[in-house]
Amino acid sequence: MSTTPTGLGEPRGPWFTSPDVASPADPVRVPAQEAGPAVAPADRRWPRLLLAGLALVAVSAGAGGAAGHLAAPDVPAPAGAVPPAPSGTAAAVPSDLVTAAARALPGVVSVQARGGGSGASGSGFVLDDRGHIVTNNHVVAGAGTISVVGQDGRRLTARLVGRDPGSDIAVLRVDEGRLPALPLAPAGQTRVGEPVLAVGSPLGLSGTVTAGIVSALDRPVRLGGGARQSAVQTDASINPGNSGGPLVNAQGEVVGVNTAIATLEGGGSIGIGFAIPIERAARVAAGLIERG
Repeated sequence: MSTTPTGLGEPRGPWFTSPDVASPADPVRVPAQEAGPAVAPADRRWPRLLLAGLALVAVSAGAGGAAGHLAAPDVPAPAGAVPPAPSGTAAAVPSDLVTAAARALPGVVSVQARGGGSGASGSGFVLDDRGHIVTNNHVVAGAGTISVVGQDGRRLTARLVGRDPGSDIAVLRVDEGRLPALPLAPAGQTRVGEPVLAVGSPLGLSGTVTAGIVSALDRPVRLGGGARQSAVQTDASINPGNSGGPLVNAQGEVVGVNTAIATLEGGGSIGIGFAIPIERAARVAAGLIERG
């Protein structure tokens, strides 16, 4: 398994490791199977091949990459099943998500960091009325100059208040052209299955919104070589450039900070993304602001 991030732009930021997959420096391990019928050797290879191609990586970058899909064979619909909408008919968009997007977008920015002859791009969101912006540490680490671009296209110079590599949270501040702050979801209120929006600038496309649900809570992931931390898992499409942007619920409240995606052999989003829970992100941000 390659340990060098490829595709989807550079820098990729720290690696993320699933609890059931060895770190990139270790051989791939497959959890032991429970006792059961004997499995043919060819069949046993599939879990290894799948895990060998699976990596969890941060999503800060600028360049694009290729994407693919798997086609499923035609299967007869069960009796009584609701037929799909006719081709060309748009699915109804829940009105609460439309409202949530309208509330969130004005407070989300594209973050552009430059330093040492290289640059990184990501996303961020306004935390308070003093101009503090939350993003990911791996977006701004090593940056000499940082700027943010709001939904209205204004480019503002930002200064780094502080960063915490262990949690992958950083705080910026803009002193002019204040942007509206986003509300934070109440602690302990996020539920598996509720609809969410990932908001940010994937591949530099600012003001992008993708929809999904909360797939799991308290999912343990490892940031770089650090300790495992619990994360919010979502199937909302997250791609490089989404790092640091908010994951918001149907009320437009931030439930997490988009940070990483699972990929297969360096590809794009496969519907498994991870966000730092907002309770932890807000706590870390408050400490950085106090010390900065």
